[in-house]
Parts: sequence; C-alpha cells; structure tokens
Amino acid sequence: MNKRAVTMGLWNKVLAHARARKLFADGDTILLAVSGGPDSVVMLDFFAGQARSHRLKLYICHINHKLRGKLADADAAFVKKLGAEYGLETFILKADVKALAKKSGTGIEHAARNARYRLLSETALKKKCRLVATAHHSDDHAETIILNLLRGTEPKGLLGIPAKRELIRGKKKLELIRPMLAVSRLEIEAYLKANGLPSRKDHTNDDEYYTRNWIRKTLLPLMLKKQPRLREHLGELSQKLSAVLRS
Repeated sequence: MNKRAVTMGLWNKVLAHARARKLFADGDTILLAVSGGPDSVVMLDFFAGQARSHRLKLYICHINHKLRGKLADADAAFVKKLGAEYGLETFILKADVKALAKKSGTGIEHAARNARYRLLSETALKKKCRLVATAHHSDDHAETIILNLLRGTEPKGLLGIPAKRELIRGKKKLELIRPMLAVSRLEIEAYLKANGLPSRKDHTNDDEYYTRNWIRKTLLPLMLKKQPRLREHLGELSQKLSAVLRS
C-alpha cells in the first residue's frame, strides 16, 4: 500500500469538499470532536497535517458518556494520549447520559447527542473557536438517509447529514462542520492502515438489534454490492433536494 498515495488521496478529497462547502478558512480556530474511533483519528491526523499551511489553531474535545464503564475510561485515556502526541490541548469531559435521559424523559441516544453538542459548544466558546468539527463520513450519510426512509420521513429527511450547520447564532456564532463526508469508511480504514495509526473500537456498534447498526452491518453492504456508487448517488440526491427546498 502506497502511504503517500493513500494519504494525499484522502487529503485532496477532504480539501475539495471543504472548499466547495466553505467549511474552514486560513487562520481558523477549530475544536475537533475526537471519540478515538477510526473516523475521528483520521480527521485529527488530517487537520494536524493542514495546520501549518492553513495557519489553523486546533483543540481536541472528547466526551465520555459514562455508558461503557472501563471501556469508556480507556477511550478517554487513549484520546488524552493522542492529544499529547499531536501537541494539542485536549479536553476530556463527562456526561451522565443515563441520568440526563431519565430527567428529560428522552431516549439514551437523544440525551447523548444533546449533551455532546452542549459540551462541545461550551468548550468551543471557552477557547474562542469559530468551528466544531465532527468526523461523520459518507457511509454515515447514506445510513442516515436509509434509516429515515425505513422510519418514514418528510423530504428533508432525505438531506441526510449536512456538511455545515449553526450551533450558536448571533454575536457568538459557532458552526459545526463535517469535513469527512467526502470519504467512505473503507477509505478511512485504508488511511489508518497506511499511516499505522491506532484507534479504538466501540463494540456497541456491532449490535444489530439497533436499526442503524443493522443498516451498517447488513443492509448497506448488500446495496453497495449491487450499486458501488450508492454513497455518491445519495450525496447527489441530497444536494439536489437541498437546492429545491431552498428555492
């Protein structure tokens, strides 16, 4: 495997996507949401590789949802070590998601998402960041659209995961960006292997009792076998529909 070819291939895809969507600019300060999984590790390595040429100021934030016991603590320790290796200030935060879900009367997933974005926003404002970056990739985008279709959805449900959205409006404007939407899970895994990067695995993602996991593990691979360009087709559909809904 040609390390340079794999690395530059992914960098060029992400940069082209970032330019087209105007995700970040030279001199930006960005908070990177890093779980320790393959996608966020590759995103971290990408931004670290761009920091000097684009004059980027980077911070890392990891949220421990207190759902996986010692495994979650190990994830946090891994991210803290990563931050030290990259020379970046790293914030390790905790959220008692089960307690938050019980208090709000919502599901675990919804409570975790709300807590995650609240803590990311608070940390970003504290460090005067303009952007928060998460590592959702093109498979996540495809899975989201398929999941919405299975559940039943309005047209906006076919937009999938947006490349950019506002977290906070007004004077303290803060935007969420998703630069990795340009690349697939396979490309991320190839980058990890080519560059010898370590990552953590969340085994709860293997439980096909949850519909999204079943889509990821069973349905999407079957669909990709029949149509290898499915990710690209769904991405194009979202872009066209977005233009229609804005008109």
